[in-house]
Amino acid sequence: MSSAKLTPAPAQARERRRPQGGPPPGVLAVVFTALFLAGLVIGTVMAGGTAYPSPYGPSADVLGYVRNHQDALRVAGALQFGVAIPLGIYAATMSARLNRLGIRAPGATIALSGGVLAAAFLACSGLVSWVLSRPELPAEPGVVRALHFLAFATGGPGHVVPLGLLVAGIAVPGLLAGLLPRGLAFTGLAIAAVAELSTLALLVDEAAYLLPVARFTGLAWLIAAGFLLPQRRPRNRAES
Repeated sequence: MSSAKLTPAPAQARERRRPQGGPPPGVLAVVFTALFLAGLVIGTVMAGGTAYPSPYGPSADVLGYVRNHQDALRVAGALQFGVAIPLGIYAATMSARLNRLGIRAPGATIALSGGVLAAAFLACSGLVSWVLSRPELPAEPGVVRALHFLAFATGGPGHVVPLGLLVAGIAVPGLLAGLLPRGLAFTGLAIAAVAELSTLALLVDEAAYLLPVARFTGLAWLIAAGFLLPQRRPRNRAES
């Protein structure tokens, strides 16, 4: 057999060397952010402008909302569950890209772990909201209250704290290896710190304000990082 037959064609060799980019992470981030915001807006509109009740409010408010706005709960819960899919794909894509960029530190694995946990807890919260929308539930006030707390715990600290790990897992190697603009990387570290501090919401009611701060700034940061993280390692950059 001639050596010419064993040598791959130049076009084939270039195709093999071309990195497999996967889904565009910036687009994925836009998708899961849009789905999350849609769940909030549509749920509020369907409830006639009535906001979703706080877990720290009176039990009567929670029971009244569940009794009177079951369709809003069902749609919001379904959309929240749907957010988990592109969020999980985003975490896997960004972790794989960091690995291809030569990151061997734990950052890529931390990003993947945090993203998977954040997606899983958000999916659980969406499913609990769907359960709350069932017409049989208002007859059991104690069950309604327990499920409402569970929806908050999983969609609040349970989601936001690992979301901070996803942000940190991208921001740290992005800073050390020069893969992201320094300002964006430092902003990510600050957001991740706030997200981890939101664990205090499980101990101190007043700390709950940290949850929306970390959640919405984190979503915006993930969009920016998804578009700015390169597919190839910039030259003349120190290894992380």
